[in-house]
Amino acid sequence: MSASVGIVTTQYADFEVELQLESGRLLGPLRLAYETYGTLNADRSNAILVCHAWTGDAHAAGRHSEEDRKAGWWDDMIGPGKVLDTERYFVLCSNVIGSCKGSTGPTSINPRTGKAYNLTFPVVMARDMVRAQKLLLDRLDIPSLLTVIGGSMGAMQALEWGIHYPEVVRSIIPIAGTGRTSPMAIALNALARQAVFNDPLWKKGNYKPEHPPADGLALARAVGHISFLSDTSMHLKFGRKFTATDGLFDFFGRFEIERYLAYNGASFVERFDTNAFLYLAKTLDLYDVAWNFDGLDDALSHLSCPSLWFAFTSDWLYPPGQTEEVVTVLRRLGKPVEYHLIDSDYGHDSFLVEPEKFTPKVVAFLNRLG
Repeated sequence: MSASVGIVTTQYADFEVELQLESGRLLGPLRLAYETYGTLNADRSNAILVCHAWTGDAHAAGRHSEEDRKAGWWDDMIGPGKVLDTERYFVLCSNVIGSCKGSTGPTSINPRTGKAYNLTFPVVMARDMVRAQKLLLDRLDIPSLLTVIGGSMGAMQALEWGIHYPEVVRSIIPIAGTGRTSPMAIALNALARQAVFNDPLWKKGNYKPEHPPADGLALARAVGHISFLSDTSMHLKFGRKFTATDGLFDFFGRFEIERYLAYNGASFVERFDTNAFLYLAKTLDLYDVAWNFDGLDDALSHLSCPSLWFAFTSDWLYPPGQTEEVVTVLRRLGKPVEYHLIDSDYGHDSFLVEPEKFTPKVVAFLNRLG
Protein backbone atom coordinates (compact mmCIF):
# COMPACT_ATOMS: atom_id res chain seq x y z
CA MET A 1 0.00 0.00 0.00
CA SER A 2 1.35 3.43 -0.93
CA ALA A 3 2.23 5.85 1.82
CA SER A 4 0.28 8.94 2.82
CA VAL A 5 1.57 12.50 2.66
CA GLY A 6 0.88 12.51 6.41
CA ILE A 7 -0.23 15.53 8.42
CA VAL A 8 -0.81 18.62 6.27
CA THR A 9 -1.78 22.22 6.96
CA THR A 10 -4.04 24.42 4.89
CA GLN A 11 -2.25 27.66 4.02
CA TYR A 12 -3.67 31.04 3.02
CA ALA A 13 -2.47 33.64 0.55
CA ASP A 14 -3.86 37.18 0.64
CA PHE A 15 -3.77 39.49 -2.37
CA GLU A 16 -4.35 43.23 -2.16
CA VAL A 17 -5.66 43.35 -5.72
CA GLU A 18 -8.92 43.85 -7.51
CA LEU A 19 -9.46 41.00 -9.93
CA GLN A 20 -11.52 41.94 -12.97
CA LEU A 21 -14.11 39.23 -13.49
CA GLU A 22 -15.75 38.11 -16.71
CA SER A 23 -18.88 39.93 -15.54
CA GLY A 24 -16.93 43.20 -15.57
CA ARG A 25 -17.11 43.52 -11.79
CA LEU A 26 -14.05 43.80 -9.59
CA LEU A 27 -13.37 41.45 -6.68
CA GLY A 28 -10.75 42.20 -4.07
CA PRO A 29 -8.92 41.90 -1.86
CA LEU A 30 -8.66 38.15 -2.36
CA ARG A 31 -7.79 35.24 -0.12
CA LEU A 32 -6.98 31.77 -1.46
CA ALA A 33 -6.77 28.66 0.69
CA TYR A 34 -4.34 26.04 -0.59
CA GLU A 35 -2.35 22.96 0.31
CA THR A 36 0.89 21.60 -1.14
CA TYR A 37 2.38 18.11 -1.12
CA GLY A 38 5.92 17.14 -2.12
CA THR A 39 8.85 19.41 -2.94
CA LEU A 40 9.60 21.75 -5.82
CA ASN A 41 12.69 20.64 -7.72
CA ALA A 42 15.67 22.92 -8.39
CA ASP A 43 14.33 24.39 -11.63
CA ARG A 44 10.73 24.53 -10.28
CA SER A 45 9.46 22.44 -13.19
CA ASN A 46 7.71 19.56 -11.39
CA ALA A 47 4.54 21.33 -10.19
CA ILE A 48 1.10 19.81 -10.74
CA LEU A 49 -2.09 21.75 -10.07
CA VAL A 50 -5.09 19.74 -8.88
CA CYS A 51 -8.47 21.46 -9.40
CA HIS A 52 -11.42 20.40 -7.28
CA ALA A 53 -15.07 19.83 -8.17
CA TRP A 54 -18.21 21.72 -7.11
CA THR A 55 -18.18 21.35 -3.32
CA GLY A 56 -14.54 20.30 -2.94
CA ASP A 57 -11.78 22.18 -1.19
CA ALA A 58 -8.01 22.59 -1.00
CA HIS A 59 -7.64 19.53 1.25
CA ALA A 60 -6.87 16.96 -1.44
CA ALA A 61 -4.56 14.61 0.48
CA GLY A 62 -3.31 13.67 3.93
CA ARG A 63 -4.93 14.52 7.24
CA HIS A 64 -5.07 17.71 9.26
CA SER A 65 -4.46 15.88 12.55
CA GLU A 66 -3.86 12.38 13.89
CA GLU A 67 -7.50 12.34 15.00
CA ASP A 68 -8.81 13.09 11.49
CA ARG A 69 -10.94 10.13 10.48
CA LYS A 70 -11.13 11.16 6.84
CA ALA A 71 -8.24 11.91 4.52
CA GLY A 72 -8.28 14.53 1.75
CA TRP A 73 -10.76 14.00 -1.07
CA TRP A 74 -8.15 12.61 -3.55
CA ASP A 75 -5.86 10.93 -1.03
CA ASP A 76 -5.75 7.72 -3.07
CA MET A 77 -4.23 9.72 -5.95
CA ILE A 78 -1.68 11.95 -4.18
CA GLY A 79 1.30 10.74 -2.15
CA PRO A 80 4.59 8.84 -2.27
CA GLY A 81 4.37 6.14 -4.94
CA LYS A 82 0.82 7.12 -5.93
CA VAL A 83 -0.44 8.41 -9.27
CA LEU A 84 0.61 11.97 -8.45
CA ASP A 85 3.83 10.79 -6.82
CA THR A 86 4.99 13.35 -4.26
CA GLU A 87 8.51 11.90 -4.44
CA ARG A 88 8.59 13.17 -8.05
CA TYR A 89 6.06 16.01 -8.16
CA PHE A 90 5.12 19.10 -6.21
CA VAL A 91 1.34 18.95 -6.01
CA LEU A 92 -0.76 22.05 -5.33
CA CYS A 93 -4.50 22.28 -4.71
CA SER A 94 -6.27 25.61 -4.26
CA ASN A 95 -9.81 26.25 -3.09
CA VAL A 96 -11.72 28.24 -5.73
CA ILE A 97 -13.04 31.75 -5.23
CA GLY A 98 -16.79 31.65 -4.62
CA SER A 99 -16.44 28.76 -2.19
CA CYS A 100 -16.75 28.68 1.61
CA LYS A 101 -13.65 26.61 2.30
CA GLY A 102 -11.15 29.36 3.01
CA SER A 103 -11.05 31.30 -0.26
CA THR A 104 -12.95 34.54 -0.85
CA GLY A 105 -16.63 33.81 -1.35
CA PRO A 106 -20.12 34.95 -0.33
CA THR A 107 -19.42 34.17 3.34
CA SER A 108 -16.36 36.46 3.33
CA ILE A 109 -16.49 39.96 4.80
CA ASN A 110 -16.90 42.68 2.22
CA PRO A 111 -14.29 45.27 3.29
CA ARG A 112 -16.50 48.08 1.99
CA THR A 113 -19.40 47.22 4.28
CA GLY A 114 -17.86 45.21 7.11
CA LYS A 115 -20.55 42.58 6.57
CA ALA A 116 -20.64 39.25 4.74
CA TYR A 117 -21.07 39.60 0.98
CA ASN A 118 -24.02 37.19 0.81
CA LEU A 119 -25.81 37.94 -2.49
CA THR A 120 -23.77 41.09 -3.15
CA PHE A 121 -20.92 38.74 -4.08
CA PRO A 122 -20.32 38.82 -7.85
CA VAL A 123 -21.09 35.87 -10.08
CA VAL A 124 -17.86 33.98 -10.80
CA MET A 125 -16.98 31.96 -13.90
CA ALA A 126 -14.47 29.10 -14.12
CA ARG A 127 -12.16 31.46 -16.01
CA ASP A 128 -12.19 33.83 -13.02
CA MET A 129 -11.25 30.97 -10.69
CA VAL A 130 -8.25 30.21 -12.91
CA ARG A 131 -7.13 33.85 -12.94
CA ALA A 132 -7.16 33.83 -9.15
CA GLN A 133 -5.12 30.61 -9.12
CA LYS A 134 -2.58 32.28 -11.42
CA LEU A 135 -2.05 34.92 -8.72
CA LEU A 136 -1.21 32.10 -6.32
CA LEU A 137 1.24 30.52 -8.76
CA ASP A 138 3.01 33.84 -9.17
CA ARG A 139 3.15 34.30 -5.38
CA LEU A 140 4.73 30.83 -5.02
CA ASP A 141 7.17 31.59 -7.86
CA ILE A 142 6.03 28.63 -9.94
CA PRO A 143 6.76 29.50 -13.59
CA SER A 144 5.23 26.41 -15.18
CA LEU A 145 2.90 23.50 -14.49
CA LEU A 146 3.70 19.98 -15.66
CA THR A 147 -0.04 19.39 -15.78
CA VAL A 148 -3.39 20.68 -14.53
CA ILE A 149 -5.72 17.84 -13.57
CA GLY A 150 -9.27 17.80 -12.26
CA GLY A 151 -12.67 16.16 -12.49
CA SER A 152 -16.05 17.76 -13.21
CA MET A 153 -15.72 21.48 -12.36
CA GLY A 154 -12.01 20.71 -12.00
CA ALA A 155 -11.96 19.59 -15.64
CA MET A 156 -13.44 22.95 -16.64
CA GLN A 157 -10.64 24.73 -14.81
CA ALA A 158 -7.99 22.49 -16.41
CA LEU A 159 -9.27 23.35 -19.88
CA GLU A 160 -9.37 27.07 -19.07
CA TRP A 161 -5.78 26.89 -17.81
CA GLY A 162 -4.61 25.28 -21.04
CA ILE A 163 -6.34 27.84 -23.24
CA HIS A 164 -5.58 31.03 -21.33
CA TYR A 165 -2.09 30.29 -20.00
CA PRO A 166 -0.38 28.29 -22.77
CA GLU A 167 3.00 29.69 -21.74
CA VAL A 168 2.59 28.17 -18.26
CA VAL A 169 0.77 24.86 -18.77
CA ARG A 170 2.62 21.92 -20.33
CA SER A 171 -0.38 19.55 -20.36
CA ILE A 172 -3.94 19.19 -19.05
CA ILE A 173 -5.94 16.18 -17.84
CA PRO A 174 -9.70 16.94 -17.80
CA ILE A 175 -11.76 14.10 -16.25
CA ALA A 176 -15.54 13.72 -16.58
CA GLY A 177 -15.83 17.21 -18.01
CA THR A 178 -17.69 19.12 -20.67
CA GLY A 179 -17.02 21.98 -23.06
CA ARG A 180 -20.31 23.63 -22.11
CA THR A 181 -23.00 22.80 -19.60
CA SER A 182 -26.08 21.19 -21.13
CA PRO A 183 -29.69 22.36 -20.66
CA MET A 184 -30.40 19.19 -18.65
CA ALA A 185 -27.59 19.89 -16.20
CA ILE A 186 -28.80 23.48 -15.88
CA ALA A 187 -32.35 22.22 -15.27
CA LEU A 188 -31.17 20.01 -12.40
CA ASN A 189 -29.40 22.98 -10.83
CA ALA A 190 -32.57 25.04 -11.29
CA LEU A 191 -34.44 22.48 -9.17
CA ALA A 192 -31.73 22.68 -6.54
CA ARG A 193 -31.98 26.47 -6.50
CA GLN A 194 -35.75 26.39 -6.08
CA ALA A 195 -35.40 24.00 -3.16
CA VAL A 196 -33.28 26.65 -1.40
CA PHE A 197 -35.34 29.64 -2.51
CA ASN A 198 -38.53 28.01 -1.15
CA ASP A 199 -37.05 27.51 2.30
CA PRO A 200 -38.33 30.40 4.48
CA LEU A 201 -35.02 30.47 6.36
CA TRP A 202 -33.10 31.42 3.20
CA LYS A 203 -34.26 35.07 3.47
CA LYS A 204 -32.83 35.94 0.03
CA GLY A 205 -29.37 34.95 1.15
CA ASN A 206 -29.41 36.95 4.38
CA TYR A 207 -29.84 33.98 6.72
CA LYS A 208 -27.86 33.73 9.94
CA PRO A 209 -24.96 31.25 9.58
CA GLU A 210 -26.15 29.46 12.71
CA HIS A 211 -29.64 29.12 11.18
CA PRO A 212 -29.12 28.20 7.52
CA PRO A 213 -31.97 27.06 5.26
CA ALA A 214 -31.09 23.49 6.15
CA ASP A 215 -34.16 21.79 4.65
CA GLY A 216 -33.75 23.61 1.34
CA LEU A 217 -30.03 22.96 1.09
CA ALA A 218 -30.41 19.28 2.02
CA LEU A 219 -32.99 18.84 -0.74
CA ALA A 220 -30.83 20.79 -3.20
CA ARG A 221 -27.89 18.51 -2.40
CA ALA A 222 -30.08 15.44 -2.92
CA VAL A 223 -31.00 16.65 -6.41
CA GLY A 224 -27.33 17.16 -7.21
CA HIS A 225 -26.32 13.85 -5.68
CA ILE A 226 -28.77 11.90 -7.83
CA SER A 227 -27.09 13.37 -10.91
CA PHE A 228 -23.70 12.08 -9.69
CA LEU A 229 -24.99 8.48 -9.52
CA SER A 230 -26.40 6.17 -12.17
CA ASP A 231 -29.31 3.75 -12.47
CA THR A 232 -26.92 0.81 -12.29
CA SER A 233 -25.02 2.12 -9.26
CA MET A 234 -28.31 2.70 -7.41
CA HIS A 235 -29.34 -0.89 -8.18
CA LEU A 236 -25.96 -2.15 -6.95
CA LYS A 237 -25.95 -0.15 -3.73
CA PHE A 238 -29.63 0.06 -2.77
CA GLY A 239 -31.85 -1.97 -5.09
CA ARG A 240 -35.45 -1.83 -3.89
CA LYS A 241 -34.54 -2.50 -0.27
CA PHE A 242 -36.87 -0.94 2.26
CA THR A 243 -35.51 0.65 5.44
CA ALA A 244 -35.53 -2.08 8.07
CA THR A 245 -36.98 0.16 10.80
CA ASP A 246 -39.90 1.33 8.63
CA GLY A 247 -43.10 -0.53 7.88
CA LEU A 248 -43.68 -1.29 4.20
CA PHE A 249 -47.16 0.22 4.31
CA ASP A 250 -46.34 3.15 6.58
CA PHE A 251 -47.11 6.30 4.60
CA PHE A 252 -43.77 7.82 5.63
CA GLY A 253 -41.87 4.56 5.28
CA ARG A 254 -38.78 4.89 3.11
CA PHE A 255 -36.76 2.88 0.65
CA GLU A 256 -33.03 2.72 1.44
CA ILE A 257 -32.27 5.14 -1.42
CA GLU A 258 -34.58 7.70 0.21
CA ARG A 259 -32.93 7.26 3.60
CA TYR A 260 -29.50 7.62 2.01
CA LEU A 261 -30.41 10.86 0.21
CA ALA A 262 -31.83 12.32 3.43
CA TYR A 263 -28.69 11.37 5.37
CA ASN A 264 -26.37 12.71 2.68
CA GLY A 265 -28.30 15.99 2.50
CA ALA A 266 -28.33 16.49 6.27
CA SER A 267 -24.59 15.87 6.59
CA PHE A 268 -23.88 18.24 3.71
CA VAL A 269 -25.64 21.11 5.51
CA GLU A 270 -23.11 20.77 8.34
CA ARG A 271 -20.10 21.28 6.08
CA PHE A 272 -21.11 23.69 3.31
CA ASP A 273 -22.60 27.16 3.07
CA THR A 274 -25.86 27.60 1.16
CA ASN A 275 -24.95 30.76 -0.75
CA ALA A 276 -21.58 29.28 -1.77
CA PHE A 277 -23.42 26.20 -3.05
CA LEU A 278 -25.68 28.43 -5.15
CA TYR A 279 -22.85 30.56 -6.51
CA LEU A 280 -20.83 27.54 -7.57
CA ALA A 281 -23.93 26.03 -9.19
CA LYS A 282 -24.17 29.25 -11.22
CA THR A 283 -20.50 28.85 -12.19
CA LEU A 284 -21.28 25.37 -13.50
CA ASP A 285 -24.36 26.56 -15.40
CA LEU A 286 -22.47 29.40 -17.10
CA TYR A 287 -19.58 27.23 -18.25
CA ASP A 288 -18.88 27.46 -21.96
CA VAL A 289 -15.30 27.19 -23.13
CA ALA A 290 -16.25 29.27 -26.19
CA TRP A 291 -17.32 32.24 -24.03
CA ASN A 292 -15.84 35.42 -25.57
CA PHE A 293 -14.40 33.44 -28.50
CA ASP A 294 -15.75 33.06 -32.03
CA GLY A 295 -17.07 29.58 -31.36
CA LEU A 296 -15.66 26.28 -30.14
CA ASP A 297 -12.99 25.96 -32.85
CA ASP A 298 -11.61 29.40 -32.06
CA ALA A 299 -11.47 28.69 -28.32
CA LEU A 300 -9.78 25.31 -28.71
CA SER A 301 -7.31 26.63 -31.26
CA HIS A 302 -5.60 28.34 -28.30
CA LEU A 303 -4.87 24.99 -26.62
CA SER A 304 -1.38 24.02 -27.72
CA CYS A 305 -0.28 21.57 -25.01
CA PRO A 306 -0.99 17.80 -24.95
CA SER A 307 -4.32 16.92 -23.34
CA LEU A 308 -5.56 13.64 -21.83
CA TRP A 309 -9.34 13.25 -21.58
CA PHE A 310 -11.49 10.75 -19.73
CA ALA A 311 -15.24 10.17 -19.90
CA PHE A 312 -17.31 7.45 -18.24
CA THR A 313 -19.96 5.29 -19.89
CA SER A 314 -22.62 5.75 -17.19
CA ASP A 315 -22.12 9.49 -16.63
CA TRP A 316 -25.43 11.13 -17.52
CA LEU A 317 -24.59 14.54 -16.02
CA TYR A 318 -21.68 15.18 -18.42
CA PRO A 319 -22.12 12.24 -20.81
CA PRO A 320 -19.26 11.00 -23.02
CA GLY A 321 -20.65 12.75 -26.10
CA GLN A 322 -19.92 16.13 -24.51
CA THR A 323 -16.26 15.24 -23.97
CA GLU A 324 -16.08 13.73 -27.45
CA GLU A 325 -17.38 16.96 -28.97
CA VAL A 326 -14.31 18.76 -27.63
CA VAL A 327 -11.92 15.93 -28.51
CA THR A 328 -13.23 15.81 -32.09
CA VAL A 329 -12.53 19.51 -32.59
CA LEU A 330 -9.05 19.19 -31.07
CA ARG A 331 -8.24 16.31 -33.42
CA ARG A 332 -9.53 18.23 -36.40
CA LEU A 333 -7.29 21.13 -35.39
CA GLY A 334 -4.31 18.79 -35.23
CA LYS A 335 -3.81 19.20 -31.49
CA PRO A 336 -2.01 16.53 -29.42
CA VAL A 337 -5.01 14.89 -27.75
CA GLU A 338 -5.62 11.50 -26.15
CA TYR A 339 -9.10 10.28 -25.16
CA HIS A 340 -10.32 7.27 -23.20
CA LEU A 341 -13.91 6.20 -22.58
CA ILE A 342 -13.88 4.27 -19.31
CA ASP A 343 -16.47 1.56 -18.69
CA SER A 344 -17.90 2.19 -15.22
CA ASP A 345 -21.27 1.78 -13.51
CA TYR A 346 -20.84 4.64 -11.05
CA GLY A 347 -22.07 7.59 -13.08
CA HIS A 348 -20.46 11.00 -12.80
CA ASP A 349 -18.80 9.90 -9.54
CA SER A 350 -16.85 7.17 -11.37
CA PHE A 351 -13.65 9.20 -11.32
CA LEU A 352 -13.79 9.21 -7.51
CA VAL A 353 -15.13 5.68 -7.00
CA GLU A 354 -13.03 3.72 -9.49
CA PRO A 355 -9.82 5.68 -10.13
CA GLU A 356 -7.89 2.47 -10.76
CA LYS A 357 -9.71 2.14 -14.09
CA PHE A 358 -8.02 5.23 -15.57
CA THR A 359 -5.03 6.08 -13.40
CA PRO A 360 -2.51 3.82 -15.22
CA LYS A 361 -3.13 5.97 -18.30
CA VAL A 362 -2.45 9.12 -16.24
CA VAL A 363 0.87 7.69 -15.03
CA ALA A 364 1.89 6.73 -18.57
CA PHE A 365 0.94 10.20 -19.84
CA LEU A 366 2.98 11.97 -17.14
CA ASN A 367 5.95 9.67 -17.76
CA ARG A 368 5.92 10.62 -21.43
CA LEU A 369 6.01 14.30 -20.51
CA GLY A 370 9.28 13.68 -18.67
